[in-house]
Amino acid sequence: EPPAWAPGPAQAAALLEEAADLLVLHRDFAAAVERCEAGCDSLGPGPGHERCLFLTSFAEVKCSLCVVGIQALAEMNRWREVLSWVLQYYHAPEHLPPKVLELCILLYSKVGEPQVMLEVGSSWLGDQANQSLPEYGALLELYLVHVLLPLGRFEGAEKLVRGCGVFDSEQQLAFLGTICQSRSRWTRREETRSAAEEQQDPVTESVLGALSQKLLTMLTLLRRALRSMSNHFYLLPYKKMLLATFLLYLVVVRLDPASPTSLPFIYKLVQLFRQAWAAVLSPIHRPPIRD
Repeated sequence: EPPAWAPGPAQAAALLEEAADLLVLHRDFAAAVERCEAGCDSLGPGPGHERCLFLTSFAEVKCSLCVVGIQALAEMNRWREVLSWVLQYYHAPEHLPPKVLELCILLYSKVGEPQVMLEVGSSWLGDQANQSLPEYGALLELYLVHVLLPLGRFEGAEKLVRGCGVFDSEQQLAFLGTICQSRSRWTRREETRSAAEEQQDPVTESVLGALSQKLLTMLTLLRRALRSMSNHFYLLPYKKMLLATFLLYLVVVRLDPASPTSLPFIYKLVQLFRQAWAAVLSPIHRPPIRD
């Protein structure tokens, strides 16, 4: 007969079943994550308890809850929260169950962020207790293929393979050959990228040179146009325009236009406006009107 479960583990198992149904049947991912969190909280103790009961049904239920939670978070495109969400229940990378670590490595590799699992995988693989697990060799291979090699950590990969006591000599040679091939492909990609950048440099310089030449030409034309306009405006009788404006002010404000004494001022004002108007409408080369 199966052992009688305490209320906490029994509740966690029921929540696990609900979370799986919500994930697979109802596609309600947010509710599935809530059930997984409630189930993990009901199991209680921290990493020491988990390490002692790793192969018991308690640890298996907690691991299954985390697996369902990871899948639900990934379905909601909340993959950035996965690692921190898992570590809040296991508290340290080396305490993660192999299945949870495997899912995290595959998830972050798929989304193109393998560096997230760099330190986590190193801590888990470096733990002495984990090296006795039957899943250790498969996880080490997964870590090499999906984390170290895509990041170009070839020296660390070689050191890890040579220092691993799980692999025999043939397996080590096979892994070292894989690392060598990956290093060669990495080197070729870097050389191709460098060559492409070198080819783009002359093109970029020529384009920038053409743009600079066009900009210089436009600035030269603008300077000539401004100089021509300034030469034209220099020919305008500014003093006469100002005098005419002042006389208009005197006639309108200070003088009475109906008074006979105002007629000389009005006549002078009209003459000044005519001269200014003729200067504005004359060609550029026409000399200014002199008194």
